Order: sequence, then C-alpha cells, then structure tokens
Amino acid sequence: MIKGKLLPVLTIILAIVAIWYAMTVVLNAKWTYDQAARAGVEVSFSELVADTMGQERPVLPAPHQVAAEIWKTTAEQNVTSRRSLVYHGWVTLSATLLGFAIGTALGISIAIGIVYSRVMDGSVMPWVIASQTIPILAIAPMVVVMFNSMGVTGLLPKAVISAYLSFFPVTVGMVKGLRAPEGHLLDLMKTYNASGLSVLWKLRLPASMPYLFASLKIAMAASLVGAIVGEMPTGAKAGFGARLLVGSQFGQPLTIWSALIGAAVLAGLLLVIISIIQSLTLKRMGMAQ
Repeated sequence: MIKGKLLPVLTIILAIVAIWYAMTVVLNAKWTYDQAARAGVEVSFSELVADTMGQERPVLPAPHQVAAEIWKTTAEQNVTSRRSLVYHGWVTLSATLLGFAIGTALGISIAIGIVYSRVMDGSVMPWVIASQTIPILAIAPMVVVMFNSMGVTGLLPKAVISAYLSFFPVTVGMVKGLRAPEGHLLDLMKTYNASGLSVLWKLRLPASMPYLFASLKIAMAASLVGAIVGEMPTGAKAGFGARLLVGSQFGQPLTIWSALIGAAVLAGLLLVIISIIQSLTLKRMGMAQ
C-alpha cells in the first residue's frame, strides 16, 4: 500500500525535476550565448548545458545548485546563526503557528455565531467572503504601520496577517460542518430537551470534524503565506520573507530559491502533522476516512 502511494509521488517529482533542468538550459542560455558572442567563439550543446547548470547568478538555478545551497545553509550552519535556513524557518514558523491559532479560534467562533444566529448569517457571512477579495499585499503594510504606531513590532503583526488569511477557510468549513447533521438527528436532540450547548457539543461539533480538518490544512498553508508576506513590509532581518527580500535586492537567486523550497518543505511537514492528528482523532471517534 505504501509503495502504491509512493510511486505516483516519485513519478511527479521526477517529472518536475526533469522539466526544471530543461527550463534551466532554456532560461540561462542567453547569458551563455552572449558571453560566447563577446569572445567570438561558438558553443556546442554539451558546453551550453554545462554552463547553464553552473552559472553563479542564473535566471533559473538548477536543482542541484538549490540543493547545494540548502545543504550549505542548514547542515553546515549552526541553527542559531542568521545564515542558517533552519533559524529563518523557525522565525517564520513562530508567526505561522500563532496566526494559525488566532485564525482558527476566530473562524470557529464566527462559524458558531453564523449557525446559531440568523442575524450573523445574513450580515457577517457576506463580509467574511468580501474580506478575501482584498489583496494581502495591500493589507500587510497597513497592518504593520498600524501596529508600529502602537509600538507593537515583531511577531504579532505577522501573526495578525497570517490570521487574516487563515480564518476564512476555517469559517466556511465549520459553517458547512456544523450544518452537516441531518434534520432527524436535530429533532431527536429536541425530543430529549437538549440545550443549544448540548446540541453543539454532542452533535454539531463531532459531525464537523472532517470539515474542520480539511479546512485546517488550507488554513495552515494560508497562514504560512501570510507570515512570509508579513515579513516583507516590516523589513524583517529573519524569516523566509527576509531571505526572499535579501535575494531579490542583492541579485542572489539561490537565496530566493532555497527560501522557497524551505517554505514548501515546512508547509508539507505542517500538513503531515495535521493529517496525523486528523487520522488519530477520527479513528478515536469511530469515523471512517
């Protein structure tokens, strides 16, 4: 069963790597041809491939160049060093988790209010949807400036930006989940004279668990994006967002790509953790997956 799951994943990874190498040659070829034209020499295909795979500042770094950069900034650096990708990952992870926690709590609270209040359903839900039409790149600087004016810097502004992105999928998923119980089950609870709190705790919340975990996976990814975006207007000196800025400002594509790959790996690990918790929780509740 494990082999059956790994084979498609490995096939896709190999395909991506092959396309990546091909695009490395295509995008970096112009520099090689320009240098050859200045020197008055011709470049063979093998020489073209070799040069495009080893340029110091390529348009698109080759996979092995990115892998070497990641190795250099992880295994060869102390984790507390500002040159360590692990250190920058921890900074981004801290803002991600705090924002995720805030967004999840806010999303669940709003969803409960929407399900139990027709006024909130008609008034709040449209604003929840409308809030996601505003680009996060426009919101992030405003949030940073607002918190800076109050003397608050560091982790919290980034966490708020993460929460802004993560609360929406949790809200929508939980509204769907809390409304999932069928009518006859709700009628049965009424025959037992169950209070609204009892219905919520014993029926609606258990029924919403599959919806909640699906939403949490989306919210976690969104929270990570929010943390990275939030690091950019703050002029942060640490975090994946800071690495992206440094790479962009000083023309260091390897720095940019190593930060991107690091963020992708971090997102994957966080989603795996949520999946494990989901599996254990639903199994304990006797729900089939």
